[in-house]
Amino acid sequence: MSWPENFLRDTTGFVQKMFYKPAGYVAGLFEDIGNLKDLSKENEQLKILAAQYARDKAQYNFIQVENEQLKEQLKFTKAQEELYKYQYHIAQVVSQTTEPSNSTIVIDLGAKDGVRPNMSVISVDGLVGVISQVSNFTSTVKLMTMMDTNDPNSQPPIAATAINKEGKTFGMIESYDPKTNKLLMNKIPPGDPIAPKDVIVSSGIGGLYPRGLTIGTVESVEVGEFGLTSTAVIKPSAEFQDWKQLIVVFTEERAE
Repeated sequence: MSWPENFLRDTTGFVQKMFYKPAGYVAGLFEDIGNLKDLSKENEQLKILAAQYARDKAQYNFIQVENEQLKEQLKFTKAQEELYKYQYHIAQVVSQTTEPSNSTIVIDLGAKDGVRPNMSVISVDGLVGVISQVSNFTSTVKLMTMMDTNDPNSQPPIAATAINKEGKTFGMIESYDPKTNKLLMNKIPPGDPIAPKDVIVSSGIGGLYPRGLTIGTVESVEVGEFGLTSTAVIKPSAEFQDWKQLIVVFTEERAE
């Protein structure tokens, strides 16, 4: 090429270069801004997913614990049903009152579910109390800790016997000592073979409490003042703790 053509080409290339670089920088800037916007949106989505994961994980933990409790109760009820023809209905605890003069629990089963007054209520460990009041959707459970021979409104006495000594051991669980957290089994006749470590269950005599409900374990036996009867100190099987679920016992007669 001639020198004028070379000069024109070089000049044009130089000018193009001056305009091309800033344009590239501006285009790159807008591209970076677009990427930052996309990253911001992606970050927000990740935060939402992280929050949902934390919530789902907590929900999973709650469900897992509840599932384990239900499995334990189901295993318990099946084992009991093999011994006695009772139906067991699991109830959720709605509220609990721990006042000394009014120790009760409210559960979410009521008359619509077939619950009736004086039905027995148990935990996996043992007898808890009886149904004292029933509404359509809830029921009030009067705990064994309310047992008092001097209180006409207390839970009714329980006719009891000992496992492997049925027909030989008999007594009435009539009161609860809040100082020692123990039950007292009175009116045990002379010569009764009841002894420490015996497991005490309801005998079914009287018809109020179904037979075979675990009550507690004998800690000691004391002969009365005149030697006519004895009294056994019973450690309750139920811990009377902050329950989440309990079981209402339906006998065939009460279910009907």
